Amino acid sequence: MTSSADLLDDFRRAGIYAARLVQGAHPGDLPIEQASKFVLIVNVRTARQLGITLPSTLLTLADKVIE
Repeated sequence: MTSSADLLDDFRRAGIYAARLVQGAHPGDLPIEQASKFVLIVNVRTARQLGITLPSTLLTLADKVIE
């Protein structure tokens, strides 16, 4: 099981940030960017091999389930 920032959202936000710089914004005036969207990935096969039973609510909340 892993939780991380959504890479597509990060790249989109980086593009917006870069566009501001290209338009002439001073880097010191721009806010610090922090991830705001996260994804949860669950590997069911590995959990099964380790003898871990995952609750069905966790599987429904996961963004991606690896069988």
